[in-house]
Amino acid sequence: MPSVLVTGGSRGLGLGIARKLGLAGYCVIAIARQEGAEFAGAVEEVGRTRRGSLHFRPFDLSAVSHIRELIKELRKEFGPIYGLINNAARGTSGLLAVMRDQEIERLVQLNLVSPLILTKYVIRSMLPDGGGRIVNIASIVGFTGFSGLAAYAATKASLLGFTRSLAREVGQLGITVNAIAPGFLDTAMTQDLTDHDRERIARRSALRRLAEIEDVANGVDFLMSDKAKNITGTVLVIDAGSTA
Repeated sequence: MPSVLVTGGSRGLGLGIARKLGLAGYCVIAIARQEGAEFAGAVEEVGRTRRGSLHFRPFDLSAVSHIRELIKELRKEFGPIYGLINNAARGTSGLLAVMRDQEIERLVQLNLVSPLILTKYVIRSMLPDGGGRIVNIASIVGFTGFSGLAAYAATKASLLGFTRSLAREVGQLGITVNAIAPGFLDTAMTQDLTDHDRERIARRSALRRLAEIEDVANGVDFLMSDKAKNITGTVLVIDAGSTA
């Protein structure tokens, strides 16, 4: 049973991805600071299928100096790491001119620095096994922009460049690296949007609706599968046609 790490996997989009991969037959390790209220239900659901498994390991990804040891411990406990889903992110909104410096630093740390360091050590663990899958969860605001999300958009745009460059670095090692750029989803990260904002975004999309967590989870499942073995360095946009 291939082992897959999902950061921020205890709630919201991360939990949706972890649940989908567990149901698909992976041994999923969800990494987050706290176990979300819905996580136990997902563990039971995955367990009933007898196909995959779902586990939680508490860890603060901002503690980058401890990431190396984390990967070492997880590999020892769960065996070779086949996949990494870099999903954890801080979605702080606010006009850049009035954001506190410390908040910008925390956002960049979690959204960009931590995924880079984590990916570095996961790749090292993949080398002896001759391959693996890495999926970075970016956002359409990384290339469209959105008022009040300048700092957040900067980190997501950086993830896109990271994805394309890393794909070239590790392709010959049998590791694929792709990104998914979701549109606005109904998660805690978009709870500040008013109903009017949601309706406006939906009307602007080609399909006249918002994408859902399950849509993104399906995209991750595809990129992790053998059907995507020759897909790398790409960005899969899942936004119901908002950027069409």
